[in-house]
Amino acid sequence: MRIAALRGRETFEVEEAPVPSIRPDEVLVRVAVSGVCASELEPWLTGPPAGEVRYPGHEVSGVVAEIGAEVTAPAVGDRVGVWVTERGFAEYVAVPAAYCFPAGDGPLDEALAEPIACSVNAVEAAGARLGDDVVVIGAGFMGNLVQRLAALRGPRHLIVADTRADALERAARLGATRTVDVTKESLPDIVRSLTGGLGADITFECTGTQGALTMCGDTTRMSGTIALVGFHQGADRTIPLAYWNWMAFTIVNAHFRDLAVIMRGMSAGMRLLAGGVLSMDGLVSHRFPLEEINAAFATLREKPDGFVKAVVTFPDV
Repeated sequence: MRIAALRGRETFEVEEAPVPSIRPDEVLVRVAVSGVCASELEPWLTGPPAGEVRYPGHEVSGVVAEIGAEVTAPAVGDRVGVWVTERGFAEYVAVPAAYCFPAGDGPLDEALAEPIACSVNAVEAAGARLGDDVVVIGAGFMGNLVQRLAALRGPRHLIVADTRADALERAARLGATRTVDVTKESLPDIVRSLTGGLGADITFECTGTQGALTMCGDTTRMSGTIALVGFHQGADRTIPLAYWNWMAFTIVNAHFRDLAVIMRGMSAGMRLLAGGVLSMDGLVSHRFPLEEINAAFATLREKPDGFVKAVVTFPDV
């Protein structure tokens, strides 16, 4: 099979490797698509340590090609989203059967179970309730997912902020009750005007940037919740902790490492997707074959107009 190996700065090389063998409790999945995740951008930019080779890729969907002797479900031919932690930019992955979830009948290149699970868990951990005033800072792929899932909780206001006109137009199409271009308008002022001066019940930070993190404290009401969805790579961040203490914010770290939590989010998210409750339509904007994986990562870095999500596709599936 073909697999992408990260060998240097901005340098994936496509290699030949044996198709993985499976244990009795595992299945072999023929990969249809592997998402390009922002958490893998910095490793691509810097490259692995000298002398090391890395095999990233963890947002995988595909079709079951083989099952182990102890597996009763899924069956060969089933379309699934799967949980893997590496080696996802490959034609095949071996994965425990318990880590596979039905993908429904929609496009497999939109059945990205892992980021859907992250967003489900973020919204659930933040405790969004009927009638809440919700702010989403960041209208990229994860922000769009959080927005769609938060909308299922029945908020009064669902305010989405970003710096990009195309992203805000998309957020409006997805049902935001108000969009805010933070280069032209004051998000805290708009939130206060819509909430009787109180601020948001929940603010989701979905960019991983210092500016958005700072803004969370200015948009959230006393005893409200700040959920950190963005992946904060690179330099240390700072917050006015004395003020945050005084405001009695609940801080939710919406990054999850406990496997049971990840599996719960993946199960719930894929049920919503397969059942047609959650739509991923329009959220995968750029598709690349495996041979162009470096271009996929460069597109994530550059974020051209209309960019939402890049994926690597395997069209034979």
